[in-house]
Amino acid sequence: MLACGQAGGGSGSASSADEGTSGPGTSTSADASSGGETGVEVPAVFALVFDEDTRDTLLLRDDTVLLRLPPDAWQLGQVDAVDPDASYDPVYALPVTFASPTSVTAVEGGALTLQLGYADGTAASVRFDETARGRYSAQFLPAPGGTPTAAMRLRARCDADEGFYGMGEVFDAVEHRGRARPMQLEADLQYEGGSNEVHVPVPLAIGTRGWGLFVQDDHPGLFELATEADDLVQVTYGLGPHGDAGLRFHLFAAAHPLDVTAHLWAVTGAPALPAPWALGPWLWRNENTDAAQVLADAQTLRELDLAHSALWIDRPYATGVNTFDFEPTRFPDAQGMIDTLHDLGLRVALWHAPYVSDMDEPALRLHQEALQAGYFPPVTGLLLNKWGAAPIDFTNPDAFDWWAGLLGQYAAMGIEGYKLDYGEDVMTGVGAGRVPWAFADGSDERTMHVRFHSGYHAPYVESLPQDGGFILARAGTWGEQTQASVIWPGDLDADLSRFGDERDGSRGVGGLPSAVAAGLSLSASGFPLFASDTGGYRDGPPSIETFTRWFQHTALMPVMQIGTGSSDVAWELGDEQMLGWYREATRLHLRLFPYVWTELQALAHGGRPIVRPLGLAYPELGVHPSDVYLLGDALLVAPVIEPGATTRTLTIPPGRWVDWFDGSELDGGVAGRDVTVDAPLSKLPLWLRAGGIVPLLRPSIDSLSPTSAPELVDSFASDAGVLYARAVPEGSAARRLYDGAVLAVARESNATGVQWTSGEVFVGAAVIELLGIPAAPGSVTLDGAPLAAATDADALAAAPGWWYDAARRALWLGLPAGEHAVLASD
Repeated sequence: MLACGQAGGGSGSASSADEGTSGPGTSTSADASSGGETGVEVPAVFALVFDEDTRDTLLLRDDTVLLRLPPDAWQLGQVDAVDPDASYDPVYALPVTFASPTSVTAVEGGALTLQLGYADGTAASVRFDETARGRYSAQFLPAPGGTPTAAMRLRARCDADEGFYGMGEVFDAVEHRGRARPMQLEADLQYEGGSNEVHVPVPLAIGTRGWGLFVQDDHPGLFELATEADDLVQVTYGLGPHGDAGLRFHLFAAAHPLDVTAHLWAVTGAPALPAPWALGPWLWRNENTDAAQVLADAQTLRELDLAHSALWIDRPYATGVNTFDFEPTRFPDAQGMIDTLHDLGLRVALWHAPYVSDMDEPALRLHQEALQAGYFPPVTGLLLNKWGAAPIDFTNPDAFDWWAGLLGQYAAMGIEGYKLDYGEDVMTGVGAGRVPWAFADGSDERTMHVRFHSGYHAPYVESLPQDGGFILARAGTWGEQTQASVIWPGDLDADLSRFGDERDGSRGVGGLPSAVAAGLSLSASGFPLFASDTGGYRDGPPSIETFTRWFQHTALMPVMQIGTGSSDVAWELGDEQMLGWYREATRLHLRLFPYVWTELQALAHGGRPIVRPLGLAYPELGVHPSDVYLLGDALLVAPVIEPGATTRTLTIPPGRWVDWFDGSELDGGVAGRDVTVDAPLSKLPLWLRAGGIVPLLRPSIDSLSPTSAPELVDSFASDAGVLYARAVPEGSAARRLYDGAVLAVARESNATGVQWTSGEVFVGAAVIELLGIPAAPGSVTLDGAPLAAATDADALAAAPGWWYDAARRALWLGLPAGEHAVLASD
C-alpha cells in the first residue's frame, strides 16, 4: 500500500477545561511512542493509504477503516460546453454526464497523488497532503485539454450503520442518515418562509465512527447521506464555468467524533467569541414604542430581580432604513438612554441590515450617495428584502470603508453589538436557471450566495470594542464562525410545532423543536454559539407553556436572548408563577458563566463543541435524538418540546447522573438505558454527571456588565465574588477555570477530598456543593485541622465551614481564598 502520513497523535481529546477526566472518546490503541505499556492511554494512529489491489483510498484509525474512497469516488460532470444561463445547482437535474474513471493509479513523492483516466481520454488527478495528524488536504483536479467539466462528485463509502452529523443549521433532524442536504438557500414556496431555510450551510459531514469530509468550496453543493445506499455518502458540486479549478476537500480522522470540528477550525479558523458579558441573558422587543419604553423595561428588570446583562433595540428606531441615527421624536436623547442602560448594568446593541432604501426621505440622501459612488453591485438579481433595496457591495473597498465610517457614529455612542438581519438576496438562481449577480471584485452569485455574508459582517466586527462585543447573525457558511460569534435561526413559529408541519395551507418552519435542532446541528458544524428567539417569532404571542419550555431550553444554551415577534416581555404575559420560573431560569443561565466561558476558551486549543448532541457525544448508544444534548462535558439537558407533556423519555448515557434540582439519581449502567422522568411545566430535565464539576457565580448575581447602580445591580464586572460550584464525587476529577483557578474533587473509600486554588479573577473564597452524599460526614478537616459546622449554606460564603443538606443529600463546603484542601470522612 502507498501511504500519505502514518503518524501517531489524535486530533484533540477531551476539553482542556478538565483534568483527570476525559469523558467519552478516549483512544487506548497502542503506538510506538508508548513503549507498548499495557493500560497506558496513548493516541490513535491515523493514516491515508492507497490499496493497489482494490484501487481504494482508505482513511484509517489504527487498523479500522473509517472511510473508503473506491475508484468510482472520483466522478466528473462533463458537458460539451458550459451553459452560461444554467445555475448548475445540484439540487436540480444537472445538465451534465457523470463519468467515473476507468483507471486509477497512485504515485507517492511526499504527497499521495492519484492519476485518473476516463473513457473519453480525459484525465484528472487527486493530490493528498497530510497537513496535521489525522488531517488530509486534497485537490480533485481535471487535467487541461479534456472534455469540459461543469460539476464534480465524490462518492465515499462508510459504515452502513453509523450516524451522520454536521451540515450546518437544519431545523428537522440533527442526524442526517437518509437525507439530502443542500449547501445553499433555495426558493421553496411550500414553506411559510418561502425557502428551504438553509441559512448556514456547512459542507462538513461527520461520521460517528470518527471521520469528517469537508468540502472547501462555495459553489452550489448537495450532500446525499445514505440516500442511495446505506454505506454511501455522495457529494456533488456544480462548478459551471469554474470546473477547471477543480474541487478542494479535506479528510479528517479523530479518536472520537466530537474531535472532528477541531480539524475544521484548524483549516477555516477558530470560532470568534463575543465579549464575556454577551453570553446574556439579552432582552429585546420586536418594536419599541420609544426611549421611555426601553428605559422602563430596563428599570423593570432590576425592580423584579430578573438577571440580564444586555439589551438590543430592534427596528424601527432610526429615521429611515439604516440611516445610522435615532428618530428624534421617539428617541430625543439617545445618548442619555444608552448611558442610563449602562448605569443599570446593561450593554446595548442594535438591529441592522446591509441596505439603504430609497423608499423614504431620511434614507434617500444615503442612497443617492451610494448610488453615485458605485457602492451597489454592478449587476443585481432578485431583491428579496422587504424594501426592494440592493445590498451594499462590500467587495468594493470604498463601499466597505464608507459603511464602516457610518457605523463609527454608533460606536461613539457606546453601541457594542449588532443583530445582523437579511442579506440573503444573492441566490444561485431559481430552479436550474441562473439569476445573475456581479460584484466589484469579479465574483458572482455562484459563490457569493454564501460568501456575501463575510463582507457584510466584516465592518460590524471592525466596529466592536477590543473585548469582542457581540455579533448575532442570521446567515453564513464555513469560515464565518471567525466573525459571526452567535447565530440565530431567523423567524421561527411561536409554538411547539415541528419543521414541515402543516400551517395555514403551507409547511411551517417550526417552533421550539426547530430551535433545538438548529442549535445542535450548528454546534456539530463548527458554530458553537447559537441563540433562538425565546418564545418564537411568527404568530405570537406564545402560550405560557411555549414561553416556559423555550426559556427553560435557552437558559441551558451558551447564549440566551429573549424576545418575540409580538414584542412580549415576561412580566406582561400575566402569569406570576411563570415569572418566578423565568427568574430562576435567567439566573441559572447567568450563574453558569464560569462553566460556559471556561469551555469556550478551550475551543481555540482543540476543544470540543460546548453543545454536544447525545448521539455524537455517545455514538455507542446508537440513538440520535434531536432534542437531547450535553452542555459541556458535565451537564445533560433534555428540553420538553411536546405540547402538554409532563414527562420526558430519553436515553441516559452510561454512569450515574444526578438531578440538578432535587438531587435524585439515575444510573445508566455500563451501556446506557431508556428512562421516563417527571417533567412538570415548572421543571427542565437537567442532570449532572458523576465526576462532573460545574463552577457557578453567586446566587444573587444580576449581570455580567458593569454598573454604576450597585444598590440595584449585583454585577460580576464589579466584583467576581465567591466562586460557587456543584459536583458529584466519583473517582478523581479536576476543573481548571479560564482564570487559572482549580477545583479538584476525589472520592476514595470512605472519604471525599476537595482542593481549591484561587485564580486571577476568582481571587476569593469558594463554596462547593457535593451531591450524592448519603449522610453527614463524621469529620471534616481544612488543611488537616478540624473544620467547624455552619448553620446553613449561606453562612459559608462569609467563613470557612461545612453544612449537610439531608433533603438533597448534599454536603456544602466553604473554603477560604488561596490554596486549600478539605477532607470529609464518613
